Amino acid sequence: MQCQTVLPGTECTFWAKSGCTFEGHSCQVVIADCEGCDRIVEGTIGNVCSAYPSPEKKWAGGLCNFATHRKIEIKTVDTKVNPLKASKKASAKKK
Repeated sequence: MQCQTVLPGTECTFWAKSGCTFEGHSCQVVIADCEGCDRIVEGTIGNVCSAYPSPEKKWAGGLCNFATHRKIEIKTVDTKVNPLKASKKASAKKK
């Protein structure tokens, strides 16, 4: 359904026939960690997130999974492979 309060005319998963079903009955403004994200839109109460109504809760557990301005660094561990064992495994798979 479409939001009628903070972002009028946009699709909202928290809007029902009885109104906003999110706790507090409204979206909340973005926090400092959200600055620079592409999902921030201007609402009637100020800047709000277009993906989730409570940005503070999304950032409480660490990195917000909707954040477009921050990336997770994936660390890879370089393991040394014994060439003799590798060749034995490869020959065992051929049989």
